[in-house]
Amino acid sequence: MVKFSKELEAQLIPEWKEAFVNYWQLKKHVKKIKLARKPTKPSHPEALIKWGLASSVLIDPVRSVAKKIADRLRGPIDDNETIAQVVIQVTSENLENGQVEGEAHETELTKLFNEEHEVRVFFEALDEELNKVNQFYENREREFLERGEELDKQLQILQDLKTILSERRRRNSSSLKANGSHEGSISRSSSPRDSDFSSESFGDLLNENSMEALEEGQGVATLGKNGASHVSSVTRSSSRSKPRGKPKTGMTKRIPSTATPAGAITALTSMLRDELVNSKNTRKDGTRDSSISKKKIQCAEKMIRGAFVELYRGLCLLKNYSSLNLMAFTKILKKFHKVAGQQVSTNYLKEVKKSHFVSSDKVIRLMDEVESIFTKHFANDDRKKAMKFLRPHQQRDSHTVTFFVGLLTGCFVTLFSLYATLAHLTGVFASNADPTFVEIVYPVFSAFALFSLHLFMYGCNLFAWKRTRINYNFIFEFLPTTALKYRDAFLICTASMTTVVAAMVVHLLLRPDKTSPNWVDAIPGVLLMIYILLLVCPFDVFYRPTRYCFIRIIINIICSPFCKVLMVDFFMADQLTSQIPLLRHMETTACHFLAGSFKTHQYETCKSGQFYRELAYVISFSPYYWRAMQCVRRWFDEGDANHLANMGKYVSAMVAAGVRITYDHQKGTPWLIVVLVTSTVAMFYQLYWDFIKDWGVLNRRSKNPWLRDDLILKNRCIYFISIALNMVLRLAWVKTVLQFRGGVIESRLLDLFMASLEVIRRGHWNFYRLENEHLNNVGKFRAVKTVPLPFREMDLDD
Repeated sequence: MVKFSKELEAQLIPEWKEAFVNYWQLKKHVKKIKLARKPTKPSHPEALIKWGLASSVLIDPVRSVAKKIADRLRGPIDDNETIAQVVIQVTSENLENGQVEGEAHETELTKLFNEEHEVRVFFEALDEELNKVNQFYENREREFLERGEELDKQLQILQDLKTILSERRRRNSSSLKANGSHEGSISRSSSPRDSDFSSESFGDLLNENSMEALEEGQGVATLGKNGASHVSSVTRSSSRSKPRGKPKTGMTKRIPSTATPAGAITALTSMLRDELVNSKNTRKDGTRDSSISKKKIQCAEKMIRGAFVELYRGLCLLKNYSSLNLMAFTKILKKFHKVAGQQVSTNYLKEVKKSHFVSSDKVIRLMDEVESIFTKHFANDDRKKAMKFLRPHQQRDSHTVTFFVGLLTGCFVTLFSLYATLAHLTGVFASNADPTFVEIVYPVFSAFALFSLHLFMYGCNLFAWKRTRINYNFIFEFLPTTALKYRDAFLICTASMTTVVAAMVVHLLLRPDKTSPNWVDAIPGVLLMIYILLLVCPFDVFYRPTRYCFIRIIINIICSPFCKVLMVDFFMADQLTSQIPLLRHMETTACHFLAGSFKTHQYETCKSGQFYRELAYVISFSPYYWRAMQCVRRWFDEGDANHLANMGKYVSAMVAAGVRITYDHQKGTPWLIVVLVTSTVAMFYQLYWDFIKDWGVLNRRSKNPWLRDDLILKNRCIYFISIALNMVLRLAWVKTVLQFRGGVIESRLLDLFMASLEVIRRGHWNFYRLENEHLNNVGKFRAVKTVPLPFREMDLDD
């Protein structure tokens, strides 16, 4: 049977952990009470006599039976008598900082346990925990209720606008049947100010962020195959976007002062209906154009649907929060009852059940309302379909995946051993061997090796994040139903490496056959093309949601200055900065197969060609450039100057990379000095940003010296080891300065080894970067996404 402490640790909401009952601290108080109540044998002679008399009384069966009879004759203890002994006062007082009134629970133990300090401390801690839970629950409940009211208004406006649009379409169809004179009279009756509903009236009604989302043509919530809701990149960035200020006067509709909030919506609807009916947006064929407004209304509907999904998710979390805390209070009071042997726990539990976080049913009623509204307006009265949106089922971990991971790992080890044996027997890696084999094999297979290593490190990250309760799906805004799990990452890694090593073995076995050398040397390129086609395969095989998510993120990275940047976007861009060797290998492979070098074995064209050298600069700069542009876009959206400082880090890295590439082709002392200066500056800049900004460590005033105040890993030595390891791995650029000289094989293997160290450093960096992000969410109790709403509030005259 699982202990409740472990069950609570597994089920509590990570971002709200500090708001839960500190069950473990209360257990320590109960243990202290238990230790204090253990009888100790006195050493004084007179005390020993009294101890013996007391012991004889306790073990005397006659007195024991007489006591039981007296208790039965007396009858049960009145509850009022017990409550008189233990008074639990509930008072309402004005809280500070302008907050609303709340209940403060205080337990008085003046008549009971008068001399037991441990019991008094326990109940003081219990009161403090109860007040904390109540206050947090009331705050979250108030936020969700306000959000529900706002969504109700948004939905009412949406329904009115859809009615208006249907009236417009009906009017357009009737106007086609009417004569031209009648249509002309209607056109002449319209005023110039109200002539364009799509561009003026509807635009005034929309939020600025929503208008940008609609202009980019991106929706918010769509129903996938598994019934889960997807939230678009535009709306997910609301928490990181620029704060929304008061709308401009020229863009705000004025509502009469006699209008109430509900009346304001009605007045707004009437005003828009008048403008829409009198509008004269006409096409060349004489019909009115309503495609723009229809598209915007559809996108607004998707945004409201996504907001309802997030509201329902937050209500489920709050309901779970209430039930877990009630269970925690029940368990800890039972433990106290076993130790103290009094009825205090029963009476205190009654007060707990009367408290707001247990007795309030507002969350349950709001959940029922959301279910009914969602079923009616977004699921065509199909409750099963609605619940697929609101409560998507997560897929359970399958042992089949674990089995195939082990099977493919064994195949990889066997095939790699076979390849190493064949390579040694054929002498393809000898110092005097023909370098043709290395030029064909190295670029493709090293690219696959780096990719598989990076995926393996990502699988390790997923495993570590899961074990440490870091909510990476919420941070990356992945769907739990389709998000990649660590077993899946290991499966893709082992499958990839097994396939690659098998292709290497086949290529090595067929290479001595001189009948078709061109076909044999094309095996690496064909393998690369197969993987690219698999990545874009439209069929639902081999993790299609993950593949398409990866493609979408890469497109967002390339278009960094022109679209909003999410956490997953710049996280992936950081991964690309560590995979520049992989991009260079793909460039070499493409050059070999596009230029036909694998047929002629003339590989100098791809090494010394002018275009190839210039393209090497572009590929080396691109990841840093994309990341710098993301920083610029985030500064533009949020106005935080730290993003410009972060951009400087990538600019310095870009300069250092360009200088090192130049130094490879132009040896000399001046270029060596420039390499040392630029690489050193970039390294210290990156180390500062790694430790201070991304990891949040090296804080002298922290509770944990030189670390953060809050740490997820219990062993602090791990953090210091990680800091030292990150510093050492950041020195990989020294290899360029040392200019290790060796054969083709040695230099290629050394390059692969140094690139692998950078991938390992990046995987190591990923854990602490996401840990810091998770702690920021925990500090702000951020467990639910805030989806921006499409319609802004209209100003009301005082």
